[in-house]
Parts: sequence; structure tokens; C-alpha cells
Amino acid sequence: MTVDTYPVWGWARDPAEAPTVADLEAMSPLVAEHLGLPVQPPERPAGLPELPPDRVSSRMPAALAELSSAAPLDRARHALGRSYRDIVRGIRGQLDHVPDVVLRPLTEAHVAAALDWCAEARVAVIPYSGGTSVVGGVEPAVGDGFAGVLSLDLELLAGVVEVDAVSRAARVRAGTPGPRLEAELRPHGLTARFFPQSFERSTVGGWVVTRAAGHFSTRLTHIDDLVESVRAVTPAGVWESRRLPGSGAGPSPDRLMLGSEGTLGVVTEMWLRVQPRPDHRWAATLGAPSFAAGAAAVRALLHDGLLPATCRLIDGTEAATAGTLSTGEAALVLGFESFGAPVGPAADRALELCGDAGLRVVEAGDRGGSGEAWRSSFVRAPYVREQLILLGLLVETFETAVTWDRLDRLVAEVTAATERALAQVCGAGRVTCRLTHVYPDGAAPYFTVMAPARRGSELSQWAEIKAAASEALLTAGGTITHHHAVGRDHRRWYDAQRPDVFAAALAGAKAALDPAGILNPGVLLDPR
Repeated sequence: MTVDTYPVWGWARDPAEAPTVADLEAMSPLVAEHLGLPVQPPERPAGLPELPPDRVSSRMPAALAELSSAAPLDRARHALGRSYRDIVRGIRGQLDHVPDVVLRPLTEAHVAAALDWCAEARVAVIPYSGGTSVVGGVEPAVGDGFAGVLSLDLELLAGVVEVDAVSRAARVRAGTPGPRLEAELRPHGLTARFFPQSFERSTVGGWVVTRAAGHFSTRLTHIDDLVESVRAVTPAGVWESRRLPGSGAGPSPDRLMLGSEGTLGVVTEMWLRVQPRPDHRWAATLGAPSFAAGAAAVRALLHDGLLPATCRLIDGTEAATAGTLSTGEAALVLGFESFGAPVGPAADRALELCGDAGLRVVEAGDRGGSGEAWRSSFVRAPYVREQLILLGLLVETFETAVTWDRLDRLVAEVTAATERALAQVCGAGRVTCRLTHVYPDGAAPYFTVMAPARRGSELSQWAEIKAAASEALLTAGGTITHHHAVGRDHRRWYDAQRPDVFAAALAGAKAALDPAGILNPGVLLDPR
């Protein structure tokens, strides 16, 4: 197994953690039996390909050149995110678009200097944090209108700068990864309580600009809920919103940066609302006779005013695959937590409502039991996915959100459309669904696709399946993405979803903040 290129396509940063041929060969029969899908001999990743010449380094000012790297592996690592499409191309050494140089600023002044020079030199800038985008958000596919591409890696602008214990807020630099954020809040007895699946690698700045969602199903689950203010460097100047618990003073300045995906400015710092670490926890796993019955129970919980920290409804196939519930029933993984009041009354009421809806208790108490099996599979999923891809399986996810009145229809129609595409494109495959986040007025279905891939045709196969699923999502009334962002991969469906007058307003903001159009061209808006 060639591990030299593992940092280009693998989830772990350490090449020593790359899957080995021996490990893959040992797990191959188990995967085939467990998933019921054919696997192939382990693929051996290609070496690093010859990269196009660096067009930027020799022209950079000395102060910026000292902070930059044009090392081939560094350039290659910043060419891709971590979608299925990215992993396949990384394994094959198929790097369609590679930045000329990677710049790691040490200060906000370095960011401003880089933007000034790039605007003058017609060099596109791709803001880069953890590199975990699954929608093409960090791929430097910028077209032919630029004299080069610079990947602006914020990993050195990291750390908790200040903690306001009175207001329960923390000032955090954008390049701070999830584990470091929690480690630096822990001595204060505080937590951000934000744990996306990409927690190990993704950064606070990345969460903000993609409007990410964390693991928890309700209450302060979107980064929007945590952001108190945002500071960003734009080509037109510094953008900083005032720290406020709330304001009615016109459209909120920090809201525009949320979800901007690096197109309007480079977020450098933000104040986040934090909270005490919880000291009461309760969890349960329940079986539902069907996914629809489980969804009705979840809706009843939210309409009753309950806000469970974990409220993940998993269809029978996925529940069995993850080891959560092997009976064929849909599984509801339920959990409550608090940092003050006991959670017992809320847990009792939840079990009562679930019983009324026809669900049965598998286990309940202070420990998660089988729910822990699901949580473990959730954390390990990125590692398992790359192993399955090396064994010749197509493995990818997509997600949406929809109101309760349209949920059952959306799940049925999207599942059917995706299954038809799988049958036509792959000859076989499976589609599973779970609810990841729930609200009083709706829920976020999250779909997982697994199918046998034809080596050499994976990208076209997935493109056809993705298109069928995305069209079905919008037709059924859902959004093209609940928390994975738009990037380049979702652009055509995002364009169909957003109002035209809003697109014009966004283009106006882009023109004002980024007159030269150098920031992440092609994301959210077409390059000018």
C-alpha cells in the first residue's frame, strides 16, 4: 500500500494510519457478508502525480513568500476535500485542479496583505481550514480568468484568545480545530457543545462559513445559534459585528458571513456562546414498527416542548448495519442532558409519548447501551468509508430538511428515485435514511448510499445518482443541503432553490466586498 499520498485523500493526518492491504483483505469477506454487496480486491493508491508548474511563488512579495509552501504534497493536499468524488480522485492521483501555492498566515495583517496582493495580481484565493468539505468547497476549480490560485490555510490562526465567563462567551480564532477548542475551554468548566462528525479535523471558522450543524439534534445545534459576533478580512476592509445577545438594528452583519463559504471575506475570529459542561445525562434506545411511526413519535416530542440532546431516528437497515438494533425495526436513539436540573422528568415524559406512538423501549438509563454502538459508528464513519472505497464500493451521503407535513412523502420519493438510479447505474445498491436534527416544524433526513462501483467509472456513476437524488429532493419540497453547504457540487440546485432577487442582492454584496472577484470563485456565485 502506498501511503505517501494518504494526506491527500485520507481522513487521518498521519500516513501511518492509512489502511493496509492486509487489513483490507481481512475485512473484505466480512464487509461482503455484512452489507450484502460485492467487494473487489483492495485498490493500491497511486503515487503523487506530476503537478502543473507553480505560477505564483516567484511573483509573491518576500513577506508573503516566507509564509508559503509550493511543496508538491502540500499543494496536492489542498486540492481536494473529502467527498466520495474527492477520495476516488485522490486515490487515483487524478488532481484536476491544484493550487499554485499554500499560504499560512500568522496574523490577520498577513491575511489582509495576501488579499491585497492577490487582487492586484489576479490570483484567486481559496480560504482553507480543515479541508473536510464534501461539496467541493475547497477545490480550486476557478476557471481560466486568473493568473494563479492561492490556498489560504488558516491552521496557524488558532486558539481560544479570550473567555468572558460572565457572559459565557469565548473569542476564538478561525483555524481552531474542534478538539483544541474543547481542550482550551475545559479549564474554565465550559464547552461549545458543538460536535459535527468532522469534529477531529474541521475548524471553527469552517463551521461558521458553512453554517454547519453539530451532533446534537435540538437546541443550539447550528453554529448560527452559537455565533455572537464575527470578524473577517475582506478585500474591501475589515468586517466586524458588535457583540450583542440580540439586536433589531436592521439586517444582522454577522449573519451575512454565516454560510458565505469564503466568497465574501476570510473569517479570522468569532465570539461563540459557550456553556457549562453537563453533569446530568440519560439515554435510551427505542424500537419503532416503521420509520414513519418513529417520525410521528419524534414530532410528538417536539410538539410537547421537549428538546432532547440526541433524537436520531434510524431506519431498520441502517440500525442493523450499525449494530444499534438488529430486529428490523427503526431505532430511535434518544438522550437528554443538563448542567443543572435533573433530566428525569423530561425523560419520563419522552418515554410516555413514545409509548403512546407505538414505540417500545429497548433499553434506557444513565448509559447509552446500544445507542453507544450507533455513536461509535458515527465517529468512525469517515475511516470506514475510505476502507470501503478502497474495496470498490460507492459510499456517499446527502442530506436535506423539510417540514413535517411533507416528510414521509419526501423520504419515500427520494429513496425510490435514488434506488432507481442505483439499479440503472450500478446494478444494485442500498439507500438508508436517518433523521439527524429535528425541529417543531420539521426534520433533517440524512441519506446514505452504498453500491458496487465500476472502477474507472465511479465519478460518472455518482454524478448520475447524485443528480437523480437532488432533483427528487427539490421536487419533494426539501432543501439541497441542511448542513453540508453549497460548494461547487450543489450550485445548480442551489440556484434553482434561491429566489432570483436574492441572488442579485448577494451578487451586489460580493461586488462591494470583493471587487476583483478573487475569493473562492464559483462558490455561491459565478466568477465575474
